[in-house]
Amino acid sequence: MVQAICKEAALRNGYLKEDIATIFFGGGTPSLITIDDLQFTIDKLHSLFSINDDAEITLEANPDDITEQKLLQWKQAGINRLSIGVQSFFDEDLLWMNRAHNAQQALNNIPLAQQNGFNNISIDLIYGLPQLTDERWIKNIETAIQLNVPHLSCYALTIEPNTALQKMIALHKKENIDAEKQSRQFATLIEYLTEAGCEHYEISNFAKPGFRSKHNSSYWQGKAYLGLGPSAHSYNGESRQWNVSNNTLYIKSINESIIPFESEHLSSTQKLNEYIMTSLRTMEGLSLQKIKNLSNETIASTVLNDATKFIQEDLMERKNGSLILTQKGKFLADGIAADLFRV
Repeated sequence: MVQAICKEAALRNGYLKEDIATIFFGGGTPSLITIDDLQFTIDKLHSLFSINDDAEITLEANPDDITEQKLLQWKQAGINRLSIGVQSFFDEDLLWMNRAHNAQQALNNIPLAQQNGFNNISIDLIYGLPQLTDERWIKNIETAIQLNVPHLSCYALTIEPNTALQKMIALHKKENIDAEKQSRQFATLIEYLTEAGCEHYEISNFAKPGFRSKHNSSYWQGKAYLGLGPSAHSYNGESRQWNVSNNTLYIKSINESIIPFESEHLSSTQKLNEYIMTSLRTMEGLSLQKIKNLSNETIASTVLNDATKFIQEDLMERKNGSLILTQKGKFLADGIAADLFRV
């Protein structure tokens, strides 16, 4: 697979026109990749692309995959940021989510990573689980703060259709999620992390000053990106591409120097709606001037007019030429954005 991904990189080395500022090893379990394969991939990318000297290079890792030897090897290979899938610091929550690691591994290995030179660390936490009490959720947040984690990505539990969890809930074998509790725990999250000095710079993301995710921020800012491997998505400003998900078909096609992807050309309306969706999720909000640039003044005025009801309901505010969601509005971000979409 590594050889195929590197060959795809060679086939697509003209896709990005600008220097590369971030690299993200994610999807699946990249922390299980051998150090030789990781080093080979990073060296190959450097040979094919112009990568900034201070590029943010992130590796997703599970707490149970982290060892001191791996940390030293990752650091030497060029990894300078870790995204650790903690989810919870309570074993009962991890068991409910069918996670392989336990709470103690997360508690041990976050400090271990810091002791081995990884100061730029992000962790994932999940709230809104049926059995997650407000008290335990607060303890999760406080633990992250005490561990001096500079970046947190926090998500409400969602029930995807046609999943084992959805079927268990339908059969009343597991409790369904409580939207009111999720909203309450989201508000608690904002309160505690803001008090701890974190910026709530995107709906699900919090960072101490200087530790925003440069990689994820590029998505929200509409910058071009290249995804490599099965199911990977790419965007060049005009169209989106996504690779076939089947591993065998992917490798077979790449070995024949064929990139197995589908694509979609974005209309001006689609670009506008994507900007509305992504910008409203950020603390900078939706710029009315950017709306004018993407369309025209009439549409910008229409968007502002449609947003008036949200401003009156204290879900949004107009500030410095932008529309910014209030704390209450952030929990309803997707619905508000959809209401502002153009058709």
